[in-house]
Amino acid sequence: MNGHYIAFAPLQGYTDAVYRRAHRECVGGVDEYYTPFVRIEKGDVRRKDLRDTAPSANDGVPTVPQVIARDGDEFARLCDALQGQGWGRIDLNMGCPFPMQVKAGRGSGLLQQPDKVDEILKEMLRRPEVTFSVKMRLGQESEEEGMAVLPIINEMPLLHVTLHPRLGRQQYKGTADKEAFLRFMEVCKHPMVYNGDVVEVENGEWRVENIKGIMLGRGLLARPWMLGDKEPHEVIKEMHDIVYRHATEHLCGDSQILSHLHAFWEYLDIPHKQKKAIMKATTLLRYREAVAALQL
Repeated sequence: MNGHYIAFAPLQGYTDAVYRRAHRECVGGVDEYYTPFVRIEKGDVRRKDLRDTAPSANDGVPTVPQVIARDGDEFARLCDALQGQGWGRIDLNMGCPFPMQVKAGRGSGLLQQPDKVDEILKEMLRRPEVTFSVKMRLGQESEEEGMAVLPIINEMPLLHVTLHPRLGRQQYKGTADKEAFLRFMEVCKHPMVYNGDVVEVENGEWRVENIKGIMLGRGLLARPWMLGDKEPHEVIKEMHDIVYRHATEHLCGDSQILSHLHAFWEYLDIPHKQKKAIMKATTLLRYREAVAALQL
């Protein structure tokens, strides 16, 4: 990879601490694993999120906790919680396209509110002991929204900016706009990380001069072996063993265990018929039989 930085993007419900550890131990090749965003819910920092960012759950895994906030106050509370756990590195999500977050003014919805972004800038400047980064979209409704907040982002003390060159309203439809990425990079004062539709790390599609590196998300979930030298079936078996063992030791009942395990397979690039058999299993016995029958 010619020394480029490689990050594993967060995806809610998929890249939890157990999955991140499994990938680190079985494949590696990732410089930093980003956690699904920590959020305010019902007036408080979500406890489930803090369990996932607990240092004990991430020991030995190069982890970056990510937060999602709608204003300076939420951002401050989230930073306080993570700093209380001992974190000195935090990523801000300004790119989540899911309607519930956007309507609340978070994720890519934050890009429509320069005054709120400015509040977050001021909060970052109050915390010189923390190394921040930002993950964002081009805008929610238009590219102009991202460009409008870029002067504020340029004033932020950031390690880098990760840009997924789609609009929030597109969610994951259409194609990532690499030309828009280049336009943004021309004006951005921070090192840039590219994210969006990268499914092969050696095909040259993501390569941009002066780029810091890439962030892989759905492509790496589909082909978690892509950064290593093991065969796909080896990686799947080794990672699954770790995820399965944790699920059966910490969750109760076939339904709860299977709900967790099915997420492991959802994005995996394996034959449709075999994946369908695994996903349709309603008991652990049938699940184990379907997994044992997997042939790649």
